[in-house]
Amino acid sequence: MSVSPHHPGAAAPHQLDDLYAGPPPWDIGRPQPAFQALADAGGVYGRVLDVGCGTGEHALMAARLGLDATGIDVAPRALEFAAKKAEERGLTARFLRHDARLLAGLGETFDVILASLVFHGFRGQDREAFVESLCAAVKPGGRCFLLCFRDEPLPASGSALRVAPQEIRTAFADGWRVDTIDAATVDSTLPVHPEGIRGWRAALTRI
Repeated sequence: MSVSPHHPGAAAPHQLDDLYAGPPPWDIGRPQPAFQALADAGGVYGRVLDVGCGTGEHALMAARLGLDATGIDVAPRALEFAAKKAEERGLTARFLRHDARLLAGLGETFDVILASLVFHGFRGQDREAFVESLCAAVKPGGRCFLLCFRDEPLPASGSALRVAPQEIRTAFADGWRVDTIDAATVDSTLPVHPEGIRGWRAALTRI
């Protein structure tokens, strides 16, 4: 599986951890614009779970709003960086090592789940498990927001798992309402994508 420019999703935990030996291309040192705009519009509230949090920018975005923020990832290095960022910024957020496909094991529910560059990394049974996992972790009426790469060709210099809107609608056909799937830009540190990579931001409600 290629690891550039996309988050590798279902890669083995040790492979993910190795990627954080140096900053991976999706670690831009700030929230993704699509999620920052969501927060600015009041769409991030209550108890917030950042799934596949990496070094924690979206959990820390929620913490800056004074919200109860948790981030989960399977990469210990990423979680260490996230905790360090929280300390340096004077923010309170919780970071846990946990598999995004096993969120029921947290024994908690959240008002809002943010999943940046995670969904498109799963296929087949892993994708089904991930969606079921999200169901278990969000309250009825709660929201889930996905950021993933758009189903359009990328330049030959990079490859990524890309998602069509119908894939999102199919994956979330049971137990969810698909509210919107909007075009979005995914920022990265890759010089071949100075204007960002085309993506989708999906807004879902648990019913």
